[in-house]
Amino acid sequence: MFGHSVLVFNNSLIREAVDGPDQSSLLMAILVGIYGLILLTLSVYGGHRYTLLFNYFRSRKRQPQPLARFTDEELPGITVQLPLFNEMYVVDRLLEAVSGIDYPRDRLQIQVLDDSTDETVQISERAVARVKKAGFDIEYIHRTDRTGYKAGALENGLKAAKHDLIAIFDADFRPTAGFLKEIVHYFSDPKVAVAQGRWGHLNEEQTLLTRVQGLMLNGHFLIEHPARNRNGLFFNFNGTGGLWRKEAIVDAGGWQHDTITEDLDLSYRAQMKGWKFVYDPDIVCPAELPVEMNAFKSQQHRWAKGSIQVMFKVLPDLLRARVPFLNKIEGFFHLTSNLCYLLVVPMCLLSLPMLVLRARIANGTLGLVLDIGILLCATASMVVFYTVTQAVGYRHWWQRWHLVPMMMALGVGMAVNQFKAVFEAVIGHKSPFVRTPKYNLDASSQGSAGWLTKRYRGARNWVPFVELFFALYFTASLTFAISERLWGTIPFVMIFVVGFWYIAVLSLFQGRQRTKQALQPAPAAA
Repeated sequence: MFGHSVLVFNNSLIREAVDGPDQSSLLMAILVGIYGLILLTLSVYGGHRYTLLFNYFRSRKRQPQPLARFTDEELPGITVQLPLFNEMYVVDRLLEAVSGIDYPRDRLQIQVLDDSTDETVQISERAVARVKKAGFDIEYIHRTDRTGYKAGALENGLKAAKHDLIAIFDADFRPTAGFLKEIVHYFSDPKVAVAQGRWGHLNEEQTLLTRVQGLMLNGHFLIEHPARNRNGLFFNFNGTGGLWRKEAIVDAGGWQHDTITEDLDLSYRAQMKGWKFVYDPDIVCPAELPVEMNAFKSQQHRWAKGSIQVMFKVLPDLLRARVPFLNKIEGFFHLTSNLCYLLVVPMCLLSLPMLVLRARIANGTLGLVLDIGILLCATASMVVFYTVTQAVGYRHWWQRWHLVPMMMALGVGMAVNQFKAVFEAVIGHKSPFVRTPKYNLDASSQGSAGWLTKRYRGARNWVPFVELFFALYFTASLTFAISERLWGTIPFVMIFVVGFWYIAVLSLFQGRQRTKQALQPAPAAA
């Protein structure tokens, strides 16, 4: 997605910038130097995708297998934890799914960990009463202070957990009846701390935004996780849709809430302690995707900021730990990748000046060949990575080809939102855990706008106005590229134009279609 910018970084431009006759030549040289360093750094992280693909293909036949399989009489006890915060539309769906799980009731405990401040409390109490009446061991635990947010709720529930295995399902998930019986066998190995299932998507086909999210998440769950786990590299529990061994949680220091991605934090601490993690992509737990742009941005903001908080917390320990060197290298790329957003925004600002400089060199056929050649090399990693994801995850993947460039556009359009997230983490700015609104959507919701009438919505801030500025800025860049006949750059400038316009317009105007009731952020944790 950053390929068009590489065009300007060549010897001809450097000579022109340094040896030019006017007084701006030194400034040009400085800008080109900064731009080149940005592109080099981004290229290194882009090239890392090739290593993930290599690891995926060389290990794709290494299907995970449990050490042994429990008989029905041997099945271990499981405590199911359901962390909630203002989830009035999905509580009933969640408890209906959990109570439909095929697992012996005498070895199943359900904890509803509800920190809600609205009608969800009454809805949850009624739902818990129904499930209890049906003969389940279920407990309703309501906190009013929200200390530690989700991590605090999980830690609080752990004190009352009756069983050594802990299953966690967020409110937007709908575990299948066979989920626990399929995944529990990995705990026949006493060294296994986590067994993670793949996230499915209940409403993937609802909108263009949900389809692109499905592709992004599938890249993570179909390529990245198998590539890491099957090659003995560290990967992370994703906060939901999996099981933990209680002993491993305690041994690694428990759920801690000094970051807002407690799952990533605990995952690395546990693996550095020597615990094994297992990922099985054939065991799927479906979930609802955010359908509103501001909700999606809040989710991505939390994940990006939390990953950098975890980077500061655990990366020094990881680099000193007595673990294989490849684990340190992969962990470094994994934990630091979101730092790239600190470079993307400056790169965007420099794009138009670099296009102006590009127009002064290598015109005609030579320029076109140079443009196409460099652009193909610079963007190939992302195109290849997500094309492979499509081929692995979808039967008629070629019919969804348009989602790859749209995903690239969404990625660059999110640059300002993610820059803000990463910058906040770098300067140590604390913020509350903002959960993602859920509306009880599924496959039957395709094309439906019924969620517009529902109460919750994503938080709005100043970011869309900066995104609108970049949309106008890249529109000007596109106009210039066309006027200068820089044909090789036009398709890639278009990615930036589409990405920033798409995100800015939806962010600014989607919320106006909603009711005036907004989801208020939770009070700061004590």
